[in-house]
Amino acid sequence: VQLQASGGGLVQAGESLRLSCAASGSILRVDGMGWYRQAPGKQRELVAHISSGGSTRYADSVKGRFTISRDNAKNTVTLQMNSLKPEDTAVYYCNFWVAPKSYWGQGTPVTVSS
Repeated sequence: VQLQASGGGLVQAGESLRLSCAASGSILRVDGMGWYRQAPGKQRELVAHISSGGSTRYADSVKGRFTISRDNAKNTVTLQMNSLKPEDTAVYYCNFWVAPKSYWGQGTPVTVSS
């Protein structure tokens, strides 16, 4: 199973980006899907998570601005990021939990200029 993330880029503060992550390979069922980010010099942190049932949770710093969604038929996860701030600058990684394994995408960089 390989995950391919896309959609990162350079934007100005207040603008939006949409990240997508698709899985290739044979997957019968994906449990949790999530987006993490890692800024320079910082630890990787959870940004948003969506369960197989559609329950979502977000980091406090992105609540109200980011929305995570999934398409179970296509095994894809999307992160809609609105009202971006310079502090959102990081490399964003998608993650699929396919019990008992965790799979990571390659990371897509997001840079928000002030």
